[in-house]
Amino acid sequence: MKIELLPVVRCEQVAATVYALHMRSFYFASTIQPGQFINIKVQSGFYPLLRRPFSVAQTQDDVITILFDIVGEGTRILSLKKPGDMVDVLGPLGRPFTLPQSDTVPLLVAGGLGMAPMPILTKWLKANGFKNTETFLGARSKDYLVDYQLENVHYATDDGSQGYHGTVVSLLDQWFTDNRGTEVTVYACGPNPMLRGLQNLLQGRSLKGQVSLECVMACGIGICQGCPVESVNSTKRYRLVCNDGPVFDIHSVVIQ
Repeated sequence: MKIELLPVVRCEQVAATVYALHMRSFYFASTIQPGQFINIKVQSGFYPLLRRPFSVAQTQDDVITILFDIVGEGTRILSLKKPGDMVDVLGPLGRPFTLPQSDTVPLLVAGGLGMAPMPILTKWLKANGFKNTETFLGARSKDYLVDYQLENVHYATDDGSQGYHGTVVSLLDQWFTDNRGTEVTVYACGPNPMLRGLQNLLQGRSLKGQVSLECVMACGIGICQGCPVESVNSTKRYRLVCNDGPVFDIHSVVIQ
């Protein structure tokens, strides 16, 4: 883990309000693992004061990419970055995803911009011999679907404007019914209501899963204690998303 000033390669709009920021760093590109994140100070000075956490979406040679939606002043500032601008980055942070058993099919499940860690995860799984990954992507409508560098995508929208009419969890449940007997490992990221539904679905079917939790993280390294998540059946009642996660066994945490 270290702090570097990274030069911006480019910042491109990939959906209505979603941007991909590409930054150059051999260190980060060679050390980041799928599911880990970086903490960015969006500009010099004291405003915005706190760093923002972002999943690393992809690496290519010596370039790392993050995906973000404009939701406040910090992300608005990031969306205006130009080639050559410098970005203050802390990382790599957090615990990554782990490989599934060799005889399972990886299923990637994401809601909205919960898809952000999935492109690098897809690349990593393929590099480790898992060629048949399936991706399930859900959103409110087709305007909010972001499938940047995803493969074998099954779509679900709440309003039925693209793909399955319903939630991504319901779509996955249907896939399980149609593919009985297939050994799978689920990788998920998205809003908590979606993750709670997914947790219940996997518990009911006695299936394994790993979940990357989304959380506001002020420091990203465990000092501020601002990102607790309750444990299940553990002597340690609370764990920190930044240090103990953001990736957890989906059955090991209470998703609020």
